[in-house]
Amino acid sequence: MFSTDKQMGYQCFVSFFDLRDPSQIDSNEPYMKIPCNDSKITSAVWGPLGECIIAGHESGELNQYSAKSGEVLVNVKEHSRQINDIQLSRDMTMFVTASKDNTAKLFDSTTLEHQKTFRTERPVNSAALSPNYDHVVLGGGQEAMDVTTTSTRIGKFEARFFHLAFEEEFGRVKGHFGPINSVAFHPDGKSYSSGGEDGYVRIHYFDPQYFEFEFEA
Repeated sequence: MFSTDKQMGYQCFVSFFDLRDPSQIDSNEPYMKIPCNDSKITSAVWGPLGECIIAGHESGELNQYSAKSGEVLVNVKEHSRQINDIQLSRDMTMFVTASKDNTAKLFDSTTLEHQKTFRTERPVNSAALSPNYDHVVLGGGQEAMDVTTTSTRIGKFEARFFHLAFEEEFGRVKGHFGPINSVAFHPDGKSYSSGGEDGYVRIHYFDPQYFEFEFEA
């Protein structure tokens, strides 16, 4: 599954390929294409059991599409600006979105019901859920076009950690000299990686204190 961009008069489509069918690959013909007329897709992931996809749009909308029929099963709009990233929890029951509206939000994967909101002062480009703890890490910062006129302190280029249930920030990690474009936890939960506009990918290993930390509500 992938989506095309909406540029120069070309429509945005979501294309589905069955990798078990070599003819689809050879002919470059997907078994299904879904047109996106109103707002292009900016991020998409497979939903639980591969029965649907969850797509974020430039308008801030979230759609759940059937992988069999292509119909829109659920539509919600909790973000006011473009959704930059969608990442699932380990058990695929929840997912977190990152948006240009300065927030990341937690949703139920089946119903798309909004659960939690994590607020910052700058656009959020990426967000990831810890596989072991009730933690979410956010990456972002000032818009890339404005970076040259901004110091690293003002630009808010740190990775920021929030408690999943209490929605409160409890830590920041510096290191990048530009906006963070992507964050991801290691599957064992002992480290995370971040990729930035500065061209660097940084792998961060958590200190022992991180695993001993208990959040006080």
